[in-house]
Amino acid sequence: MSEMVNIFLFGKKYEVPSNLTIMKAMEYAGYQLIRGCGCRNGFCGACATIYRIHGDRELKACLACQTQVQDGMYIATLPFFPLVKQVYDIEKVKPTEQIMMQLYPEIYSCVGCNACTKACTQELKVMQYIAHAQRGEYEKCAELSFDCVMCGVCSSRCPAGISHPQVAMLARRLNGKYIAPECKHLNERVEEIDAGAFNSIIEELMGKPVEEIKELYNNREIEK
Repeated sequence: MSEMVNIFLFGKKYEVPSNLTIMKAMEYAGYQLIRGCGCRNGFCGACATIYRIHGDRELKACLACQTQVQDGMYIATLPFFPLVKQVYDIEKVKPTEQIMMQLYPEIYSCVGCNACTKACTQELKVMQYIAHAQRGEYEKCAELSFDCVMCGVCSSRCPAGISHPQVAMLARRLNGKYIAPECKHLNERVEEIDAGAFNSIIEELMGKPVEEIKELYNNREIEK
């Protein structure tokens, strides 16, 4: 039997097994999760959550599907955070400093408080990649923001109203489209896929049990 701990979900006390994640503890407590649960494996950013521990005034952010409950944890999930998402045609925009100024001018209002970095559920250097975006250094911005899951916690803590994930997305698109070297191998593989060269293999995989697919994946040959 797992040790039981006391947690508070939206102000109400529950006793749950200590080995559960916040998401599983919520379901254990009787919550039916139909929103804010997504992939349940830490990739989609849908389950952004804030919490603090009894006796500790510091407010912390996390993904509910990845974070294990602790005794005395006060928990509240974040609702969808309305990030500013500008519309643009990647075929027409260019990797200049002016394009960021045109689409996301709020990044130049950054006060350097570093609240975004402290809140990041992926422990990314958010303020630093915004600084790269300000200077038009899109390759560096793309590299530092690569593991962003678009949860929006950084933006929810920003006094300047910056939509950090969308800024980073634009930087990665500009980098991939115009700056990073062209990958001929990838282009050839995409053409093969379009031509149906792998249809039979895909159909065969779709007919296999999940455990066998996992085994094949874990033992696949990886290019060095």
